[in-house]
Amino acid sequence: MRAGAPGRLFDRLVRLPPLLWLAAFFLLPFAITLKISLSEPATAIPPYLPVLDWQGGLEGWSAFLEALNFDNYATLASDALYRDAAFGSLAYAAAASLILVTLGTPLAYALARAPARWQPLLVALVVVPFWTSFLIRVYAWIAILKPEGLLNLVLLRSGLIAKPLILLNTDAAVIVGLVYAYLPFMVLPLYAVMNRVDPTLREAAADLGASPTRVFWTVTLPLSLPGIAAGAGLCFIPMVGEFVIPDLLGGSETLMLGRVLWSEFFSNRDWPLASAVAVLILALIIGPVVLFRDSLRAGEEGRP
Repeated sequence: MRAGAPGRLFDRLVRLPPLLWLAAFFLLPFAITLKISLSEPATAIPPYLPVLDWQGGLEGWSAFLEALNFDNYATLASDALYRDAAFGSLAYAAAASLILVTLGTPLAYALARAPARWQPLLVALVVVPFWTSFLIRVYAWIAILKPEGLLNLVLLRSGLIAKPLILLNTDAAVIVGLVYAYLPFMVLPLYAVMNRVDPTLREAAADLGASPTRVFWTVTLPLSLPGIAAGAGLCFIPMVGEFVIPDLLGGSETLMLGRVLWSEFFSNRDWPLASAVAVLILALIIGPVVLFRDSLRAGEEGRP
């Protein structure tokens, strides 16, 4: 056996479990979803056709493949409901991601510049929301935003408004819920990148006469771009398919693919069309996933 062969064999064995995990819990479910999306709804169990007859041999396989079609994807392309839902999901996710970058960047910078003894506590405070159920936190926003809720109560008693504001079941409520729920996912990777920025670079810029603001914009922020891209990707990707927040905080006219998928699957019992919507969601997030991967790679290459 050549030198280094045991090491290569060990590397392959180490990589095998995660590859098997991805194959079993991602590729196989995706293949099943893709197959159902090419089927037709039926009043049967399962509620779609065709179903492969394993005992039919080659003829069974031929009939099965011939029965598959792209009618569900044609429906997605031709029906304005699904186009509006796709654009709505992208718009909500993009707007919330922009706000997350705006809020998360100074927050992560403050964490990175805090005294070392305080940083673990401050990071723990960012993570604290994860200790509570996601659903409970969204319901808490219902109590805050409803007409007789906490926010309107404070505004009324302070004299800033004369009557309760309509905040719940609006687009603004959806954006607020998305920003609140995903802010830790923006702050943590950005903090990790900012915390690794060499402090001597900031000191050199200050010695050359740059103000603290100029140091941030010309040194810290450019070096933190991989973290910003990573955090934005971590937030944008799940927000495109979000269901709970638009369902609880958004109005009946709030169109997002997650709500459409749920409606097709559970209300209309149209599994093939629901599967096509799921494939569409995956297609919409492939781009951000690629950008996220490239930003991580750029961050690793730029790490000292």
